[in-house]
Amino acid sequence: MSEAPFMLGVSGARGIVGKTMTAAVASRFAACWGERLVATNDATPTVCLGRDSRPSGADLSAAAAEGLASTGCDVIDLGVVATPTVGVMIGVTGAAGGVVMTASHNPTPWNGLKLLDHHGTAPSPELAGSIISTFTSENDVAAASEPGSISSEQRGTDTHVSKVLGWMDPMPLRDRGFKVVLDSVNGAGVDGGRTLLDAFGADVVHLGDQPDGNFWHTPEPTAENLKGLCEAVRDQSADIGCAQDPDADRLALVDENGRYIGEEFTLVLAAWRVLLDHPGTDLVANLSTSRMIDDLAARFGSTVHRSAVGEANVAAVMRDCGAIVGGEGNGGIILPAITFVRDSLSGMALVLDLMRREGKTLSQLVDELPRYTIVKEKLELAQRSDLDPALASMRSAFADAKMDDCDGIRIDLPEGWAHVRPSNTEPIARIIVEASDETTARELVHRVRLATGL
Repeated sequence: MSEAPFMLGVSGARGIVGKTMTAAVASRFAACWGERLVATNDATPTVCLGRDSRPSGADLSAAAAEGLASTGCDVIDLGVVATPTVGVMIGVTGAAGGVVMTASHNPTPWNGLKLLDHHGTAPSPELAGSIISTFTSENDVAAASEPGSISSEQRGTDTHVSKVLGWMDPMPLRDRGFKVVLDSVNGAGVDGGRTLLDAFGADVVHLGDQPDGNFWHTPEPTAENLKGLCEAVRDQSADIGCAQDPDADRLALVDENGRYIGEEFTLVLAAWRVLLDHPGTDLVANLSTSRMIDDLAARFGSTVHRSAVGEANVAAVMRDCGAIVGGEGNGGIILPAITFVRDSLSGMALVLDLMRREGKTLSQLVDELPRYTIVKEKLELAQRSDLDPALASMRSAFADAKMDDCDGIRIDLPEGWAHVRPSNTEPIARIIVEASDETTARELVHRVRLATGL
């Protein structure tokens, strides 16, 4: 048994290349998804297949294509594209689903398969559980009497950019002419990000502009990892810095002073732009997203609906309430007009146009928003059920608080909120706390740890 980590969950499968993530694993996991799509579609299902820029992606993607085709699916191989591009192409082609070879913000040794349904979102927990059960069993995956086809399509990125431009008129932005430092971290967002900003008439300084998967810094777009972007914004006297993660579904921001704004503000700023035209419209955010979104909603007479963490959960609530914008505090913006997948391109379009519409710098916009302090901590878990006793203790200790248990437990108190949950993508538990200042936030973290024994 390999000691290398291997994750199976709603977000798909992730492992260490050559150890727990191999061609055989990719082929079987994709085949399990293909088998389900064949069983639930009357016609031959089409599956859009994309990959991020990791060096291991080509071989693993080829194995996934063979696995899908073996079950009778017709595969459209999109090559290296952003994860939201796969979502866009599912909609454009009428595909039954998709597969993305990506490990998101994990470092290069990792890779994985992310499954997308016909909406472009992850399968439901029940369906994901069924697929995992088939994958981990010793049973063979049903092979089709006639394998499906595998074809290539190289226009995915252009299609995605065109869809954003059809939704956001580029001419006013061209007239404004922002200077943007774009950090694509050598990931799958290189071409789409640059093409979109060029269409907006931006003067672009592009960091990490080769989609070769040799990430020029640790890829998760956090303050610690984006010091080079902050420095470049200052050196170039740019209006804004935009950071994508390796599969380009998340966006972090740096203001004109080279100050890391971070991912929590991305959704709030994007929603602000939407609310200028659609005041009173419903917004959707997950349980771990900052109260800033609630403050913004109150300003425009809107309501925030909360979901469990994960874009599929956000998207499901968005469909239920007809929301036209939503997302997560990790820099993920969801615009159903483009795709139900988190999309850094949509995020850039909205934030830049907000700056244009309001006639303000990014720092001025951010300074108009309430300030909170968020503290995030991680704890290793052997398995998800190890967190259950801690959650039970938390429920008892904070019995008088407003509580939401659709994903771990979130408690809301006058001084702030705390959310404890198992990660969907890593063998860890997360403790996320927000309060008006760091001292109060740290005190709340201490109270949660004391109550739960974590």
